[in-house]
Amino acid sequence: MPAPRTLLLTGAAGGLGTHLRKLLPSYGYRLRLFDVMPVEEVRDTEEVVTADLADRAALREAVRGVDAVLHLAGISLESSFEKILRANIEGTYHLYEAVREEGVGRVVLASSNHAVGYTPAPGPGGPLIPVDTPRRPDTFYGLSKAFDEDLAQLYWDRHGLETVSVRIGSCFPEPTTVRMLSIWMSPADAARLFHAALTAEDVGHTVVYGSSANTRLWWDLSSARALGYEPQDDSEPFAAKLIAEQGELDRSKPEQALLGGHFTTDPPIWPH
Repeated sequence: MPAPRTLLLTGAAGGLGTHLRKLLPSYGYRLRLFDVMPVEEVRDTEEVVTADLADRAALREAVRGVDAVLHLAGISLESSFEKILRANIEGTYHLYEAVREEGVGRVVLASSNHAVGYTPAPGPGGPLIPVDTPRRPDTFYGLSKAFDEDLAQLYWDRHGLETVSVRIGSCFPEPTTVRMLSIWMSPADAARLFHAALTAEDVGHTVVYGSSANTRLWWDLSSARALGYEPQDDSEPFAAKLIAEQGELDRSKPEQALLGGHFTTDPPIWPH
């Protein structure tokens, strides 16, 4: 499919959304921004919709006329089940209904490594984690991403709505922990991956891992590369400094031996 002319970017005020606002226009996208929080420093080429995913009328209006949707909106950390349900499960359902009703053909969905967070991380030289590994969510947040992937599959099978679900690792200008050396995705590589996911032919519902071409990589990027993704960055230049400060991973500790890191061991967040 040709590169979409107008892209709805949900979660545009967040950290990843802010990076992509700077990077995606160079790939030919005109951005329509959606977030419950105000978007700062709006450019002349950007449209902005400030609304909640629960506002179905505003959401449908935001979707109308776009060529594709990059869905980053929602809670990106653990929270109470009630908050996760509203933002990440019901909110994503509302988005898919709006996309279906408006006849938009492609969604790129921000999933997460936390959908498989209790999966053991491979040791040095061990086999990479495939995308078809059984889902083992590590939190209500991870559970919501597992749901979102299934929702995407349902809308492909029932309605022919294509989705690429991207299990994002950690997307920051540089990694900040030793664990992150294995799952880091540079913002520039994020833009490359999302562009590939938006433009590849016949994706149906495809699940990919989102990271750079890290020397210490934990998961298999072959399904992402099949979309045309060619990562250019590697976390290894940051490794020596981080290891000197934090030490090598201690695989006797679950938070360092499991894919989901501290999400697998942090105390649960109960309603309050």
